[in-house]
Amino acid sequence: MQRVRITLALLVVGAVGVAAPFAIAAIGGGSSSSKVVTIKVTAKEFKFVLSKRTVPKGTTVIFKVKNTGKIEHDFKIAGKKTKLLKPGQSATLKVVFKKKGKFGYVCTVKGHAAVGMKGTFGVGVTPPRVTTTQTTTTATTATTATTATTPVSCTSPTTTVNVSMVEYRFVLSQSSVPAGCIQFNIKNDGQVQHNFSLVGIKAGAIIGPGATETWAVQLTAGSKNYTCDVPFHDSFGMNGALTVT
Repeated sequence: MQRVRITLALLVVGAVGVAAPFAIAAIGGGSSSSKVVTIKVTAKEFKFVLSKRTVPKGTTVIFKVKNTGKIEHDFKIAGKKTKLLKPGQSATLKVVFKKKGKFGYVCTVKGHAAVGMKGTFGVGVTPPRVTTTQTTTTATTATTATTATTPVSCTSPTTTVNVSMVEYRFVLSQSSVPAGCIQFNIKNDGQVQHNFSLVGIKAGAIIGPGATETWAVQLTAGSKNYTCDVPFHDSFGMNGALTVT
């Protein structure tokens, strides 16, 4: 009986000694957490610049997005999107890429993707090269030309016109005014930046949502065209004509 007990004890110790290395190996060889990579995203008119455009499958990416442009932008990828960023603002977006493939990124502000604010991010694959368009230069030049006018200002308004700016149109309190000193009370009731510009006469400041502006100019009889100088807003419908009698 004594010999049987000793033999069983030795068998148990031996079994533990053999199993221990496997237990240690199992602990040491467990799956590790996904790799975390930080990628800087610069948004401006009208493109994105990413510090890195490809990562391995299973990577968690922290996109640090900054708007270095002059108008509002956002950044969307893999179903996630930043808030609308004003010039100078930043935001962080965390995305876990579990599958291999190509993922599109884009600015969701109307018209921005069409002129270059889009691209492809690669996960385990090489993304296509980013290309630019010629539309950007044309739009920027047109804006500069409009805002370079010299207004005929006045200080004793005879008529006041209230101007509401929304996406993408103007609402004026009156469409016809008598010639003279006209004061414009302008408010941005939209969700993105706009301005009110009397073509060839006065270009108002580009203002953000909820902001207001007031100025007065001397107007002679005739039809006076107005527009929004923010790129592409005119083509979306932000224009019209004021009749001066």
